Amino acid sequence: MVAQLSDEEVNAAVSGLAGWELRDEKLYRKFEFTDFVEAFAFMNGVALLAERANHHPEWFNVYRTVEIWLTTHDAGGISSKDVELATEINSRHN
Repeated sequence: MVAQLSDEEVNAAVSGLAGWELRDEKLYRKFEFTDFVEAFAFMNGVALLAERANHHPEWFNVYRTVEIWLTTHDAGGISSKDVELATEINSRHN
């Protein structure tokens, strides 16, 4: 089981994650694409990352917008797994 990060660790992680913010005690980022196909392709890529990490996002998609929230339910908040997945997601989209 992975441990929840402290508030200081979360704040340090967020400051190093371009585009991410804290929202409702979760890591949050909104992505905009040119169209639905591009958004869906991005989601497919993120799904593969998440499955490989066995750590799945909460997300929402409407047309060309994808919103992602990351938290580790087993840890009761944000953990290193969330930071790692957010970093990998950023590597797919800047």
